[in-house]
Amino acid sequence: MHTVAVLALDQVIPFDLSTPIEVFTRTRLPDGDAGYRVLICAEHPEVDAGHFILRAPWGLERLAEADTVIVPGTAEPTRPLSPAVRDALTSAAAKGTRIASICSGTFILAAAGLLDGLRATTHWVAAGLLAETHPAIDVDPDVLYVDNGQILTSAGAAAGLDLCLHLIRRDHGAAIAADAARLSVMALEREGGQAQFIALRHPPAPRGSALEPTLLWMQENLARDLSLADIAARAGMSTRTLIRHFREQTGTTPLQWLHRTRVRQAQHLLETTQHAVERIGAEVGFGSPTSFRDRFKRTTGVSPATYRRAFR
Repeated sequence: MHTVAVLALDQVIPFDLSTPIEVFTRTRLPDGDAGYRVLICAEHPEVDAGHFILRAPWGLERLAEADTVIVPGTAEPTRPLSPAVRDALTSAAAKGTRIASICSGTFILAAAGLLDGLRATTHWVAAGLLAETHPAIDVDPDVLYVDNGQILTSAGAAAGLDLCLHLIRRDHGAAIAADAARLSVMALEREGGQAQFIALRHPPAPRGSALEPTLLWMQENLARDLSLADIAARAGMSTRTLIRHFREQTGTTPLQWLHRTRVRQAQHLLETTQHAVERIGAEVGFGSPTSFRDRFKRTTGVSPATYRRAFR
């Protein structure tokens, strides 16, 4: 039987901890036998889970016996990793054990040096921090999970379900995974990635900066067919100077800022109105329904209609 060791560290996020326990313990093979044995492991017998204390039946030594190690997220992702936990994870990895993280558990794998040179994801709120603190990792904030073969990472909360179902499909095939998905009242594969859940914000510009009046004017004129020359004329700058100021003050270009702001406004209208998708595209300044759908999907990972069904 495939053994899954779930590593419970202090300040573990209960949702992240319970997800693999529930999904794997309920997985059944065609003959009715259990597909997995699940062990809850910790450095110390008692684990501080924030609102309660839990007791872990097994210690770190059981990680070496597992076929898969799952590392749930913690409320303090940048907390220093103890040498014992680091050694247990690196020893398991050296043996070829499959290791996967949920949410901010990615920081634990990163601290153990298991993600250097690899693509990885985490909760979108923490993706910037992960990239900043671990520059050797190729951080992708848009996806639900990343499968590097032996090492896997997933985004926040419900993405842990996506990851566990993906592992079941790898181990036992699509039919067993589909049954596990039904028990979890979950689609075996969700459309789109994490990008659809990211709250799009305007790239910041310092208050009182030279660009602030221009940014406000752009927001008020989203429906217009604004060119780079139009924006530069409004700002009283050459296009070259405008681009330089935009990069310095917002970290992006004028047209990228405009497209992102249009998509953000479109999200708001999809969530709060019954307007047709075509009308919303026109109201936020896209020249055709096709260009609106293409830009929206490129930014959020899903179509406008799919986004509306999920967030209306």
